[in-house]
Amino acid sequence: MSQKPSSRTSIDKEPSQETHVEAALESTRNALGEETAHVTDHAAEMRLTWKLDTRLLPVLAFMYLCNALDKGNLGNAKTDHMDTDLGKISWQPIQYYTYVLFAFPIGLLGKRYGPANVLPIMMFSFGSMTLLGAAVRNFGGMMTVRWFLGMAESAFFPLVIYYLTCFYRRGELARRLAIFYAASNIANAFSGLLAFGVFQIKGGTLRNWRYLFLIEGSMTVLFSIFAFIYLPRSTEKARFFNEAEKALAFKRIQTDSSAIVNEKLVVREAIKVFRMPQAWVWLGIEICLGVPLQSVSLFLPQIVQRLGYDTVKTNLLTVAPNISGAVMLLILAFASDFTRLRFPFITLGFSLPVIGFIIYAAIDVLEHKRVAYFACFMMTWGTSAPSVLLSSWYNNNVAAESRRIALTSIGVPVANLMGILSSNIFFPSSAPAYLPALITTASFGAVGMVLAFTLGTWMRIDNARRDKRQGVRLQAQDVSTAILHEGPANPSFRWFL
Repeated sequence: MSQKPSSRTSIDKEPSQETHVEAALESTRNALGEETAHVTDHAAEMRLTWKLDTRLLPVLAFMYLCNALDKGNLGNAKTDHMDTDLGKISWQPIQYYTYVLFAFPIGLLGKRYGPANVLPIMMFSFGSMTLLGAAVRNFGGMMTVRWFLGMAESAFFPLVIYYLTCFYRRGELARRLAIFYAASNIANAFSGLLAFGVFQIKGGTLRNWRYLFLIEGSMTVLFSIFAFIYLPRSTEKARFFNEAEKALAFKRIQTDSSAIVNEKLVVREAIKVFRMPQAWVWLGIEICLGVPLQSVSLFLPQIVQRLGYDTVKTNLLTVAPNISGAVMLLILAFASDFTRLRFPFITLGFSLPVIGFIIYAAIDVLEHKRVAYFACFMMTWGTSAPSVLLSSWYNNNVAAESRRIALTSIGVPVANLMGILSSNIFFPSSAPAYLPALITTASFGAVGMVLAFTLGTWMRIDNARRDKRQGVRLQAQDVSTAILHEGPANPSFRWFL
């Protein structure tokens, strides 16, 4: 007997394919009765997501702001004679190594005990390390403090990504991550203002950089206690939801995010995500992303300095590109969620800094200052956006929660690790042009762009192949994630493009 298909599903009506149609539709019905991956009460959903946005995002954004402050305060401290007190040394690579070494195990612990429990504990830990940093007397002491601070921070961003996937649909994730990620841009501005104010202290018994560590560490530790009490452990335990909202929130995640909501961690199951060939391509894209991302983050002032202005004006000229980069991040993230497409916007995001670096390397910067400065804008337009969209892309395609956190806990630190490469290609002997660094950075971006476009195109072709095999045209949102624990092994799986 022929079943009437969903209004969202167009079906090839050839009789020979009818049984395939029935099988495809029946698999989804069997998972959740007659429910699909769609919720018809859009007004209720809007009220629910508004509650989530106003109650979760500000707290998480402030937590990330504190994370960025505690992670980046060494640069401010160096301007107040920290190097003189402790000895000059390159500190930053210490944290890169700890991110890679500890993000994966701590990420799994976050899954095991819940991100709402582990994130505040991590925050308390790196805040405490910042406080201890105010008491160190030599390089060895600071090295030890930064090692443990890096451990505490290592899985922070991956766990936040996973935490948000437990509350938001796949098509809602990118713009929320973009808003959250923008907190790091605010931190960069706020850290300078805070340091400027603290460094005006006169007559204290300590160096002012130590007061900076004490203030930032205290703020972080105190807020972590509030976050531990406030953050909901799951949709069903959210105190700001009534019973109807809890049911709706659960249904949203069960049908359009996770195969098993609040799935228990089994490490052997979690690492199965690396059996997917696509996972390795995503990691390759993370590597290619990390070089332009870290190059712009760490060396934009040196790039702008080539324009020939004094130190004050050079630093001022970095403000507008960074702000425009944050705006472009939001534009691309909102557009990606609106269209439910990831790879075209990731490809576009990669292309912008590639063009920017090529222009900057190819022209006479002093003769064409306006063009060169515009190229600096292009460099910032496409660094943050691919990071957010790439994390959203592979989280959207992995319905098993344990596998999702495993992949994210490897992918994000791998991109951070590329800061070591960026630090070593901007070598002083190539200043002020830095041509080898500009060419290397553009090359990594170009490879990332090709990988993202190729993988997305392959996914589109594979979706069409699956449609033909089943005799039904489906998109990712037409198939409930409740039946997709094994991912592509399920015939009804469709790639979230």
